[in-house]
Formats: sequence, C-alpha cells, structure tokens
Amino acid sequence: MKEKTIPQLFEDSVAKFSTNILMWEKKTDKYVGSTYNDIKNDVYRFAAGLLSLGIRHGERTALISEGRNSWVISEIGALYTGAINVPLSVKIEEPEELKFRLTHSGAKFVIVSGMHAQKVRNIKNDLPDLEKTIILDNLGDLSDDEILFDDVSKLGEEFLTNQKGDFENRWQSLKQDDIANICYTSGTTADPKGIMLTHRNYTANVEQASSMLPVPEHYTSLLILPWDHSFAHTAGIYMLLSNGASMASVQIGKTLMDTLKNIPQNIKETKPTFLLSVPALAKNFRKNIEKGIKTKGPKVEKLFNNALKLAYDYNKQGFNKGKGLQILKKPLLALYDKILFSKIRKGFGGNLEFFIGGGALLDIELQRFFYAIGMPMYQGYGLTEAAPIISANMPIKHKLGSSGYIVNDLEVKICNDDGIEVPVGEKGEIVCRGENVMKGYWENESATNETLKDGWLYTGDLGYMDSDGFLYVLGRFKSLLISSDGEKYSPEGIEETIVDRSNYVDQMMLYNNQSSYTVALLVPNKEAVLEKLKSENLDIKSKEGQRAVIKIFEDEINKYKAGGEYENVFPERWLPASFAILGEAFTEQNRFLNSTLKMVRNRITEYYKPRIDYMFMPEGKDLYNHQNKNIVSKF
Repeated sequence: MKEKTIPQLFEDSVAKFSTNILMWEKKTDKYVGSTYNDIKNDVYRFAAGLLSLGIRHGERTALISEGRNSWVISEIGALYTGAINVPLSVKIEEPEELKFRLTHSGAKFVIVSGMHAQKVRNIKNDLPDLEKTIILDNLGDLSDDEILFDDVSKLGEEFLTNQKGDFENRWQSLKQDDIANICYTSGTTADPKGIMLTHRNYTANVEQASSMLPVPEHYTSLLILPWDHSFAHTAGIYMLLSNGASMASVQIGKTLMDTLKNIPQNIKETKPTFLLSVPALAKNFRKNIEKGIKTKGPKVEKLFNNALKLAYDYNKQGFNKGKGLQILKKPLLALYDKILFSKIRKGFGGNLEFFIGGGALLDIELQRFFYAIGMPMYQGYGLTEAAPIISANMPIKHKLGSSGYIVNDLEVKICNDDGIEVPVGEKGEIVCRGENVMKGYWENESATNETLKDGWLYTGDLGYMDSDGFLYVLGRFKSLLISSDGEKYSPEGIEETIVDRSNYVDQMMLYNNQSSYTVALLVPNKEAVLEKLKSENLDIKSKEGQRAVIKIFEDEINKYKAGGEYENVFPERWLPASFAILGEAFTEQNRFLNSTLKMVRNRITEYYKPRIDYMFMPEGKDLYNHQNKNIVSKF
C-alpha cells in the first residue's frame, strides 16, 4: 500500500493530469502556463539539487517568498528529499522574530526571494545551523554561503543524470507520518510555537475538503492570500493540485504594496472560478464595489440598494433560499441580476462562482452582500493545528452566519471548562480528532500536552453546534488575539511585560476579536497613581487631575510604541489603541482569576462587553472619554 505523502499525491496527479496547466505566472506582460509535467520536472531538478548540497531526511529548509511558481517548486522539492519545510511570512519585519524561527527550527537552508534576502543577510551570522541561503532571484554578487535557485536546479540535473536511483529511493522511502512542515504561530516574540504538520495531515485534509467541495479540472484560483498561510496552503495549493486544477500567482511588484495593487487586474486576467478570502479582503472588495456604484449616480445607487434588499429577502440564510412566497420575487431578481449584479461579477473575471472565507470570522452582513450579487462567500473554520480545515459552508450545503458543516472523517465535540461534552446548542470549547490534527509543537512538549489530549485537539475557540449540524464559532475560548485579516497573536507576553515594568498598572487584559485595532482592560495601582497626583499638586476630583491620571496610563503604553523607551519589543499593531480603566481588580472572588491566578478571559470579556464595545466606537477610542474620567474620579 502506498504511503499517503505529498510527493505521492503529486506523482498521482501528474500521472492523471500531466498536460493540464498547474500554475499560471505573470512575469512580464501576460500570464504563462506551466503544465503538471513541467512543474514535476522543475521539482525533480530542485529536489535533486538539494540532495547534491547534502540535505538529509528530517533536516529543515525555510521558505520566505511571495507566491510564485518557485514557491511550490521549492516546498515540494524539499519534501521529496525528506526534509521538513518551514514556510515563513513575508510580513515578518522584526529581525528577532525571524531569527527566533530560523534558530528554533534549526533551518539548514533558507530559500528566499530577492525582495526579502536582506532580512536573512542581516541575521545570518547569528544562525548556527544555517549553511546555505538559496535566492530565487538574481541579485548580482553573492557571498560564499549563497547560491541562486537556478544554480541549485543545475546541480540537480547532474545529480539526476548520475544518481537517479538515490533520488528515487529518497522520496519513495518517505512515510506519511513524517513531518512535512513546521508552521509558526504568531506568538509573542519570545514564544511562537512551531506546529508540526505531517504529510498525512495535509493529504487527509485535502481528502476531507475535496469530499465536501468537488473541484473539477477546469477550476482556476488566483491565490491572493500569503502562501505560507495554512488556509491558502491546503485549500489553495494542495487542493487544486490534487484535483488536476490550476492555480495562478499575483504578479510580483517592486514592493509588497505594488504586489497588492496588481490583484484587481490579475483577477480580470486569470478569470478565477473561486477565490480564497479573509474578512479584511472581503471588506475591501465590498468598498470598491459600492464606490463603483456610487460613481454612476443616485439613480443607479438607489436601484442597487433595492436589488440588494430584494436579494436579501429572497436568499434568507442560503439553505432556505426562495422558499414559500419568496419564489414570486425570482423574476424581478433575475432582471436585477442581468442589469446590475452580472456587471459587477465581470470585474472579477466573469467566471467567479464563489469565495471561500477563512482566517477569521466573516460578518453575516458581508456574507449576505456577496451572496446577493451572485458571488457567495462561504465561511469556513479551521486552524493551522488541524491543517487547517475543520468545517465549511459549501454550495451544496450552507447556512449564512454559520462556520459550516464538519468535514468528513473528523470528530468534533463542544466541551465545557472541565472538558466535558455539552449538549447541542450549548457553548463551549471546540475540540476535534482526526487524521488532519497536528503531530504537536516542535521542541515544545508542554504546549503539545496542553493542546493535544488523547488525540483530541483543544482548539481554544468558543462555539456551539446547532440542531442541523452547523458549527458556530464565537471567538476565542482562551486568549489569542485575532485581527481583521486573520493574523493571530498571543497577548500574555505583552500584558505581563507592561504590568511588570509599570508602577501604575496592576493588571491588563488585551482584546482583539477580528477588529482593526487592539484594546485593553486596565486595572490601576490606585495608591501609586494617587501618590503621583499628589506630587503634582493635582486633585482627583478636578478635570485636570482626571486627565493627568489617564495620561499616566497612556504614557505607560506609549513606551512600547515608535519613539518610546521600549519600541520594537512588540509589534505595534498588537499594542492597545484604546483602554478602559477598571474600578475593580481581577480576583478569585469575582471569578475573574482561576485557582492558578490566571485570567479567565471569556468571563472577563462577557462581563465587560459594554466597555469593550464602547472602545470600538469613535468616542470610546478617545482615551479621555467620559467613562474613564468617571472611573478615575472614584479612586
């Protein structure tokens, strides 16, 4: 029986779809296609080149690049050698963050695009395991420990001529439980966790996803999300590859911003059948659509809004679309579609059937909007630890507002604080078990044992199942911050550091649940604050005194922002843009601390929901708002 590895999956696909286009890439003025067989030959050459350079089974390669043909060739090539690939985000700018991941994984080779090569050059002298940097683009002069991607492939041609048997033996000896990737979480700079995903984790998740969403050979997707992201990795690259379909990359610009600007034009050129999206992208698409409608004048805008309203009524929650008397609206809706919605779809290439939404929760209003204009955005749910798909809405089975139906061959249960399964409809932690669940965290046994128990993955996400079997995800059961673009970050390091270094902040809880900025609940050291106020001859009851107190806390946080004493200790986007000063501390008595004195975040969040919501309003974002002043006046 064949081992279900990624190279084996690739070999099977090439055998079935050898002349199909696998990858579309635009380097000059138009997209050029490469067949499955073309990419296989490129993979073979690169993999053999890595063998020529001495890569051994289980050693690590790291990959930092924009999406392109050579991204896929590099990853699959590394996997053919039995190496473990470490895909890293091009968004990592802080040298210490990159250094931690490369050091912790023990990367022997780093494969990097020209745009990001300098990041590696800046830190390579402090990377003890790094032997070679493989650069995807010709940058001119190279140092002795650097080599061009094309030159690695040339070495591979020689290796395949002289030692083809060694190459074949290497990839054919792979086991499906071998580690394929180490994917790092966005932890604090000191503690990101390396998620170990095996070959079988990926191939199982591809099987699970494909059973819910059949992908015909003619499907094409422009992969606009970062390719290191587990969502794009599995739902994009490997799912398309396994089904004989095609993937296209965004044309690379001179900067990351230039690349992003190419997306609208590239969508029109590649005419994708579906796109992967995250909430931030969905909001941007909607904004551009509405802007285009507005430029056509008030009559068209009114017509568009009427069409939307009709479509919302007709579509309901998707699964009950057009039921009952709503069917009478179908002819008018078809007219609206012909004169309005179909023209919008042309801006997305004209072939777009749907989006798959992931990364973070997508607002139901956005789901209704895209459903109405004939490009449904089917919300799914998952996390990298599950490779990543756990549930999904799909054309054949969907309910707007939910995170979809559980994929096949995956057990999911909802558990309370004590790990006991709760009945349908009750909230709790989402827990799952299946072949797509990670092997554990690299070199981190304690974190592995916390998250994996008897084969069950404790996701840390809060949710419930409805009576129809749809999963609803409500946010974090534990502590991760999740931004509007789906990026995740652990808050504990920031909270502990600020509290430890401040005389005025006793406790702090950061909060971000798919929002554009982070906020904080802040417990003051009242005695220290009053002492400081007294030294400045200010009265807590006066307006000046209250403003002075709020400024104390503003100054404490600003120490970690640009120009501050501790700037660059943490990524600034995770520092609070606003805070709510609390009158009561978190204690065991009020059940805001557990028996080990850790914050019970979901309880704190629920209790202080009105204050949290207020901080996301314009008035509440102003630190000197009336709520903070009122609390301060009662010190």
